[in-house]
Amino acid sequence: MDTVAPHTIEANGIRLACRTWGPVDAPPVLLLHCRGADGADWTAVAERLAAPPRPRRVYAPDLRGHGHSDWPGDYRAEAMSDDIHALLAALGHDSADVVGHSLGGIVAYLLAQRHPGAVRRLVLEDVCAPVPLDPPRPLAERPAGELPFDWAMIRGTDAQRNAPDPVWWDHMDRITMPTLVIGGGPASLLPQDQVAQLAALIPGASLVTLDAGHLVHESRPAEFLDLVREFLDR
Repeated sequence: MDTVAPHTIEANGIRLACRTWGPVDAPPVLLLHCRGADGADWTAVAERLAAPPRPRRVYAPDLRGHGHSDWPGDYRAEAMSDDIHALLAALGHDSADVVGHSLGGIVAYLLAQRHPGAVRRLVLEDVCAPVPLDPPRPLAERPAGELPFDWAMIRGTDAQRNAPDPVWWDHMDRITMPTLVIGGGPASLLPQDQVAQLAALIPGASLVTLDAGHLVHESRPAEFLDLVREFLDR
């Protein structure tokens, strides 16, 4: 499997690295990675989504603070969603299908809340409802050595995970596009009742559980792709 080299795009006042697959004129899909990863995490999925017989134009950016994108210090999920909205415009698309995993799923549902016209269909992979953690996640200690992400991003996203803005919950009814929530089952590090709660908050959302753990698209790629393809092709 060859990893596509990222190119850099100016969006929302920062530089975002983005990997691209598939024909230029194919329907666009955005893939948003989990915390600590980067767009290369989606390579196997992207290659298959971009392949015939129904190819798609697939984009997998590095979120701010990750990989080859800028590390600007502000790591609110709202800022990340604004980045992706600006990226979509910079790529020349009014809207796209959006698939988000974990942190990328939070960014995706905020994009859908804040800019609903930008999201045609929404897939959320093992993402919790925005409820405060009880007990809160303790302050993490930075590991030694170089990291492929900004450690300030860990601190910032932990703070929002411990105490998410209540608006996130209140505005779930703004997500009116077709939505598929995929849970990772009992092996996942996320409470699956909160994944189900997220699906229940989004009008008309479907919930499917694959017993795969948190990394559904890596542990069960064929089943994940079948679900996503069938949903996006409706």
